[in-house]
Amino acid sequence: MDVTSLRERLASSGQEHLLQFWDILTESQKKTLYNDLNNLDLNEVCGFYEKTVSTLNDEQTKLDERMQPIPAEMHGSVTRSPLEKISQYEDTGLREVSEGRVGVLLLAGGQGTRLGVDYPKGMYDVKLPSHKTLYQLQAERLLRLQKLAKDKFGKCGDIPWYIMTSEHTKEPTMDFFARNSYFGLEKENLVVFEQGMLPCFTFDGRIILETPHKLARAPDGNGGLYRALREKNVLEDMERRGIKYIHVYCVDNILVKMADPIFVGYCLSKGADCGAKVVEKAFPTEAVGVVCKVDGIYQVVEYSEITLKTAQKRNPDGRLTFSAGNICNHFFTTQFLKKVVYDYETSMMHHVAKKKIASVTPEGKTTKPDKPNGIKMEKFVFDVFQFSNTLAVWEVIREDEFAPLKNGDGAEKDTPTTCRHALFSLHHRYLLNAGGTLIDSEGEPLPLIPRAEEQLAPETGSPAAAPKCPTSVNANTEFNNNDAQKEMRWDECPVVVEISPLVSYAGEGLDKIVGSKKFTCPLSLNPPAEKIEV
Repeated sequence: MDVTSLRERLASSGQEHLLQFWDILTESQKKTLYNDLNNLDLNEVCGFYEKTVSTLNDEQTKLDERMQPIPAEMHGSVTRSPLEKISQYEDTGLREVSEGRVGVLLLAGGQGTRLGVDYPKGMYDVKLPSHKTLYQLQAERLLRLQKLAKDKFGKCGDIPWYIMTSEHTKEPTMDFFARNSYFGLEKENLVVFEQGMLPCFTFDGRIILETPHKLARAPDGNGGLYRALREKNVLEDMERRGIKYIHVYCVDNILVKMADPIFVGYCLSKGADCGAKVVEKAFPTEAVGVVCKVDGIYQVVEYSEITLKTAQKRNPDGRLTFSAGNICNHFFTTQFLKKVVYDYETSMMHHVAKKKIASVTPEGKTTKPDKPNGIKMEKFVFDVFQFSNTLAVWEVIREDEFAPLKNGDGAEKDTPTTCRHALFSLHHRYLLNAGGTLIDSEGEPLPLIPRAEEQLAPETGSPAAAPKCPTSVNANTEFNNNDAQKEMRWDECPVVVEISPLVSYAGEGLDKIVGSKKFTCPLSLNPPAEKIEV
């Protein structure tokens, strides 16, 4: 180990403090720290810091006068498009899937810290009747989509699943899939790779030591995807497989439709190199970024960057002018990604995240502060919108496609309970649309989403009579569940309908199974025990 040269390089960058504990380290600790520092491009990361913090003191002006909504001809909507047009989009997307030209890329670098767990979010069980994790639900949706494409066009195109993890989530994710036999997917179609990590800095530009021999590091944001595509040779893998279109999404949305053929078909109909699936903002002050143009360039503008007057602005039809709420659900052509990766990635600016970062004291002890003591630098996946020549926006119904898992139960929103109920509600609607009916123990149809006041008997204010709750069934079962019922209170047993993704991707095909039949709650609809052919 050439410690003398290392000290000189650190000193030239103002980072000589990183060796302050060198003399008290064990040989193993010295080797670890030396390798970390020797492999660190100090000029690059310190340059990132200088460019990033240079924007901190800039006066944050509002963007109101510079904003324009997405042009109407590029802002499609599932609710405002004729059914025949949606069917055309779907057929186009399914054809591309059947030809093996569509892949999906999952952003899964975060741990479940806010959920109260220390493992990847994709492994989280939100307590569905099946106890399927987010990873399993998504894997089964891919299997079903491949089957739909094969049934439609006679060819079985594989959908490779690229999963971007962090150094904390890569090994647990790979082990989880291996233990579960990849949930029926082909092993070679699962490509797990790791995003980059960047050192954390103090506000005065010093790299933070987490322990005497370890740097404080953090993932470089979901926008670190583009650098990782190059450095981990993922883009090369896509080109080798003949993938032309990539659907990129976040792991925590329990309702996500991976490689959604309607979304893919819509983007292709517009000749788009980049697409954003959005939901309509629920109200003007909802704290969600909106996809729009600023000075003619596509980007996502956060609510804090505009005035209330602009947030409340409406079109003649009464809809919000800036309504395209970003949900981190994107379409890219691989040609566009190639352009971003090799031509633009290095010019993309990092964003500042002020954080409470564990750091070492002068005495060599690691502590976590009670207020932000430094910054993490990150890029966002939507930062590349600015490079798009043709960006298409596809608006979907929030209740059908967006229910994120962010917080543990007890928080106000985005909890396991809210996700679970969102899926139950969606599947209840699938059941109704297919001609089935969910009834209570008295034979009365159940409402879609029981409200709190509906869970009390109207006269007494006490819990209402419980519905009967049968066991699970499968797609070959005759629905006679009188022999498998037990009592449960309404507050313990709200509407519960879980339809396996292996049975239906988005409600299709259910009429043959549930049409004109009545069911009691909870209902779990599963495929036959034998393996689903794809």
